[in-house]
Amino acid sequence: MSSLTSDPPVGAAGEATGPPVEDYGALKVVPVRHPLRWAAVAATAVLVAQFAHGLVTNSAWEWEVFAEFFTADVILKAVWVTLQLTFYGTAIGFALGIVLAFMRLSASPFLKSVAFGYIWAFRSIPLIVQLLFWFNLAYLYKELQFGIPFGPGFFSFDTMGLVGAMSAAVLGLALHQAAYAAEIVRAGVLAVEGGQLEAAAALGIPKLRQVRRIVLPQAMRSILPNAANEIISLFKGTSIVSVMAIGELFYQVQVIYGRNGRVVPLLMVATVWYILLTSALSVLQHYVERHFSKGATR
Repeated sequence: MSSLTSDPPVGAAGEATGPPVEDYGALKVVPVRHPLRWAAVAATAVLVAQFAHGLVTNSAWEWEVFAEFFTADVILKAVWVTLQLTFYGTAIGFALGIVLAFMRLSASPFLKSVAFGYIWAFRSIPLIVQLLFWFNLAYLYKELQFGIPFGPGFFSFDTMGLVGAMSAAVLGLALHQAAYAAEIVRAGVLAVEGGQLEAAAALGIPKLRQVRRIVLPQAMRSILPNAANEIISLFKGTSIVSVMAIGELFYQVQVIYGRNGRVVPLLMVATVWYILLTSALSVLQHYVERHFSKGATR
């Protein structure tokens, strides 16, 4: 009669009579082969090598012209103007964006509507159109008055001297950036679990402290990657202010190659500067993200 259990049959002396157990430690482990992956690696390596060879050997790149202008005083000043536009546009844009984000999260229908209307308008209108509107503000309004609404003004400013090219560029970039920053901040705040705010309110923690010490530190984990992308996009997008004849990097490169005709090497000057500064911003993003991710991972 056959046994109904899974135990191996035993002999007369009580020893197992089943097949011998193999020594798994002596087995040879054969790695899985990936021929298509190696073929893709080889093809990509060939393409990269060909591109690098072309950069070095093709005389049309004119690397001697690139080296001449890469650290020229006019280019360094233009890089500084680009950094200023990026800094002021980011600082003002995100400060206004935080206000707009909390307006959209407010329980007031009026504040929600105003914030939504602002975001809708500034995301719909192309940035170059916004910049040209602010650049021509003096044509629309000869002066700005401050006083009683719909009543007499106490003092006024001449818009021709108040809003110059640089001020109009910063204003246009910042207001445009605020619309996108508001949605980034709002998404980060919504990612924080609502139960934490309920617990903080039950403990009697003031509303402002809840936002500053509980909501924002956790929301930053969601905000930072998207915010960094927006800052990098703004940094590269400052080239659009060249339509206002502001001496930022791309404008100065255009002026120089308009005089000497060396278009390709001058464009490479701008390209390499953009790559270097974007890489620096990416490194800064990494360390800031690592700071705010403390306690989130083990």
